[in-house]
Parts: sequence; C-alpha cells; structure tokens
Amino acid sequence: MSAKPTLLYVDDDKTLARLVQRGLTRHGFCVEHALDGESGLARIAQGGIDVIALDQYMPGLDGLETLKRIQAIPDAPPVVFVTASQDSKIAVTALKAGAADYLVKDTLGEFVPLLGVAAEVAIRQAHIRKARDQAEAEVRASRDRYAALASEREVLLREVNHRIGNSLQIIASLLHLQANSSPDENIKVALSSAMGRVAAVAQVHRRLYTSHDLKSVLLNQYLEALLEDLRRSTEGNRMSRLDLKAEPIEIDPDRAVAIGIIVNELVMNAVKYAYPDGPGPIHVELAIDGGDIELSIADNGVGLNAKADPRSTGMGQRIVSAMAQKLDAQTERDLTHAGTRIVLRFPREMSPAAKLTPATAA
Repeated sequence: MSAKPTLLYVDDDKTLARLVQRGLTRHGFCVEHALDGESGLARIAQGGIDVIALDQYMPGLDGLETLKRIQAIPDAPPVVFVTASQDSKIAVTALKAGAADYLVKDTLGEFVPLLGVAAEVAIRQAHIRKARDQAEAEVRASRDRYAALASEREVLLREVNHRIGNSLQIIASLLHLQANSSPDENIKVALSSAMGRVAAVAQVHRRLYTSHDLKSVLLNQYLEALLEDLRRSTEGNRMSRLDLKAEPIEIDPDRAVAIGIIVNELVMNAVKYAYPDGPGPIHVELAIDGGDIELSIADNGVGLNAKADPRSTGMGQRIVSAMAQKLDAQTERDLTHAGTRIVLRFPREMSPAAKLTPATAA
C-alpha cells in the first residue's frame, strides 16, 4: 500500500462527495470522484485505485450492477458499498456480490470517518487476501515442481535399475559361458556359483525396473524369477525339481538382495551335495510368522550323513553368514528333518541399529 492510498468515490451526490473528499483527505487519502457507474468503471480501468466507495442509487448503472462489473475486473480494488437506504436486503445482496463492507450514508452523523475506517480495513484485507493467494500459488507451484522432479527421479531410477540389471545379466551370461567352456571342474563350479550370486542381484534390479514401487520388492515374485534362473543354469545337471512356497511379502531392495544370495547359496549347496545318487527335490518356503519372516531351504537328501567335500572352500557358508548378519537373522538347522533344512528367521522391519551396522563376512 502506498503512503497515501487513493479512494474513488462513485456517487451522483456532489455535496456529499465534497464532504467525503475533505474529510478523507485529512485522514490521509487521495480522493477522486465519479458521478456515475460508467465513469467510475472508466476510471478504475486506468488503474491506481486502492479502494472504491460505491453508492447504490445513481443514474444509469446502479450500485449493484456497477459492483458486478467491478468484480469481473482482474485484481479489482475492494469496494465499500454505501447507500442512504435502510433496507438490509441491499446490504446482504452487496456483500454476497463481493463488497468488502457496507455503510449507511448521511450528512450529519459519522459517515465520513466510518467510511475512512472501512476503506482502511478493506485495503488491509485486500492486501492480506492477495498475499494469501500469492502464497497459495507459490505452494501449488512448488508442489507441481516437486511432483515433476519426483516423476523425473522415478524415471531415472527405473533407467538406472534397468541398466544395472542388464549389465549384471551380461556378466552372469559371460560367467555361464566361461563355466561351460572350462575343462577344469573346480573352475566350472566356482564360476557357476559366481554366476548365481550375480543373477540374484540382477533379479532385484529387474524387479525394481518393472515395479510400481521403487522402494520395495515383492519377495514371492522375486524368488520365483530367481529359482527359474537357477533351473535354467542347472538344466541337464542333477536337480529334478525346485519347489517354491512364498507369501507375497514386500521388503526393501537391500534385504531382498541378501535373501536372494542366501537362497542361491543354499539351493546350489543342496544341488551339489544333497543327492549323490541322483536328482531330488529342493523346497524353498517363505512365510510371515508374527512380526518376523521365516525362510527355509530344505531337501530330502543325505542330511547329516553327507561327507565333507574336499573341494569345498567354505565360501558359501561365509557368504550366508554375512547376508544373515545383514538381515539380523537367526539361522538354525532343523535336526528333526530327514534331509537338510536350514531355517532363517529375521524381523520384517529392519531395526535402526541393523540399518547402521554393515554386514561383514566371518
């Protein structure tokens, strides 16, 4: 608001207009006068008016019709509606039409000082309303910018996951080709194990690329795809069947990787050692038990009677231990099972302490 706000007084009563002009000038206003609605609208169109005092009864356009046309002007000044009539219906109609205030005018009472107060309040309210509208517009613009940035970030994350998944899949394929071409059985086994570990990580990135939620992985779908990779990688070997029974549990990508690597290690261990005389089934189960998740990998093979393989380096066990630590998991062997059954139990929600503690290999 300027130091001296400008009030446009629209009224065909010249005598009262002079009183208003003298009185409000002393109150710090610049006062301009228009004799009717048309001339008042023409002056408003020129700009520079801070507040309007508008009479109801005038030749040509009356006050209510003039008010209607003022309200159609973008960023119009506030209007204090004035009339000599005591009819409250006019006041209600004017206020509903957008007038900031309503005054009954007279030449003997307090009309002029009351008009000054009403004009000051109307200007102040208009400034507050304009500031509020600007703030709301800025909030909306910020929200729109944030939504656009979030959408762009999601697209970029999907592209990153897509590229990482593809790159890891290429590495897994190269390891598979190298394993098949190697005459050394020890090298072949080591490369196949490495391929499975890489494939477990690649599957997580593939899940994230195709998922609507980039912050979580649906474990039943992830494990199904992972086991299908293992089926293909061991095709023609000793595994006859891989069974999966998994509930649809969502989990964060980091822990999904740990679960996938554990499943890969324990399944491949069962493939190599559980059935020395021929193929046999391997069962993977994932279920919710209270606030925990229970993961089990079981076979019906030789179990505790299995002989230690002299070629084993213990790498798989160390990897499982490290991933179990990352999950904050308790690992145990089910001694009541005829073959081998490894059970891992870990909290569905990672504790803050576990988030801060990196997994380390034993």
